[in-house]
Amino acid sequence: MTTTTESSRRAWAGLAVLCVVALLASLELTVTHLALPAIDADLRPSGTQLLWIVDVYAFLLAGSMLALGAVGDRIGRRRLLMIGAGAYGLLSVVAAYAPSAETLIAARALLGVAGATLMPSTLSLTATMFRDARQRAVAVGIVIASVSGGTAIGPLVGGALLERFWWGSVFLLGVPVMVLILALGPVLLPEHRTTAAPRIDGVSVLLSLGAVLPLVWGLKEIAVDGAGWAAAGAVAGGLVVGTVFVVRQQGLADPVVDVRLFRDPAFSVAVATLAIGIFVLWGANYYLAQYLQLVQDLSPLRAGLWTAPSAFGVIAGSLLAPRLVRRVRPGIVIGAGLTVSAAGFVLLTQLTATSSLGLLVAGSVTVSAGLGPMMALATDQVVGAAPPERAGAAAALSSMAPQLGGALGIAVLGSVVAAVFRGAGTGEDTLGAAVAAAEDLPAGGAGAALAAAREAFTDGIVVAATVSAVLAAVLAISVVALSARRDTVVPRADPWESA
Repeated sequence: MTTTTESSRRAWAGLAVLCVVALLASLELTVTHLALPAIDADLRPSGTQLLWIVDVYAFLLAGSMLALGAVGDRIGRRRLLMIGAGAYGLLSVVAAYAPSAETLIAARALLGVAGATLMPSTLSLTATMFRDARQRAVAVGIVIASVSGGTAIGPLVGGALLERFWWGSVFLLGVPVMVLILALGPVLLPEHRTTAAPRIDGVSVLLSLGAVLPLVWGLKEIAVDGAGWAAAGAVAGGLVVGTVFVVRQQGLADPVVDVRLFRDPAFSVAVATLAIGIFVLWGANYYLAQYLQLVQDLSPLRAGLWTAPSAFGVIAGSLLAPRLVRRVRPGIVIGAGLTVSAAGFVLLTQLTATSSLGLLVAGSVTVSAGLGPMMALATDQVVGAAPPERAGAAAALSSMAPQLGGALGIAVLGSVVAAVFRGAGTGEDTLGAAVAAAEDLPAGGAGAALAAAREAFTDGIVVAATVSAVLAAVLAISVVALSARRDTVVPRADPWESA
């Protein structure tokens, strides 16, 4: 007979395995950012392809997550995690040895589908293992801190690999991690599936993809080339399909997404806050990684060292959030954090091509520290709102919102930077291409061309940071205004007391 103490120990050991999954999810994205200059030099992708290499993973992940969360409720969440881990490991090898930009984009897309099994399974299994609200709050905070930890060590590990090996080595990081999960998961993680085994609606699965992908593609194209007919049509089509998806969920006995949850304003704001908060964070991570390597001319390892402090800001904010809500309404904590992040983006608007790196670190740490409480508190609200039989679908929703928001952040804010760069008349599609072209010019001309290209790229960062500061400030005002009537996140007793 298993005692309560033994069950508790197994739950915390299982959480350690799940934290490895969460760590990998963020590490994979971070190391891809650092690898972009090397990928650009080797595969010579266009500016649009360079963005797709990064964000097609997040787009397919976001588009597949809701459906696969429902699949986990049906076939078992641990089983889904094991299937996804195996597929992820194999596809990581394909991405590492991709011979062309097109192959790499395709591999990254399939990795997104495999990755869509990881975070929903992680959060739903966490909710299953820790039904006590206070312990669950701690466990969710630890998972979020693990995501931030992946962001912290990703640049360091990825930079070290890129100093010694080719860019494909960063994708091979997922292979040993997936092997570890396949070995320990069946031993430490409980299996849980819905007793009623709700039917998976295939039409809803297709509609979710049909809404996300055209919408994101259209927004990317509008940000780069303006509102052409094709891009505007894609956005309109995605919105129409999304509306059909929502209407269909309301009429299904077993919906992929229980839209009734959105009738609660606190729940809706929590989801929106996750999406917009990660929108500005991932966008900043994308362009600052290139700024360090291509504008400040740092090696991948040194660039990783300079980006690591911002990730520790998220970790600190995530772990501090449960303590803060003992004395302050959660909505106020989230709103104050978003205000801090807005101030951090204001600092980033002061960047120039020759700025001190201290300014970048100060701005990025301020941004990330302010977003940490939001990530922990809003995620716990979304996960805790669903009944046990819908834990997989709710966890998928809490994962999809930031993933979709982050993918859009990379696409939109990255496209803003790219548009400003091209508008400056550099003659090249990307800063990496401009750096490569400058190497073929005479010394005098190369210096002037390179300086102009770097200044143009930095001008794009200033515009993107300004947009992000406005978004963070508006979101902070909205969250605080709602909390005046009703807390954005349900207050809890101090979860650390029972950890």
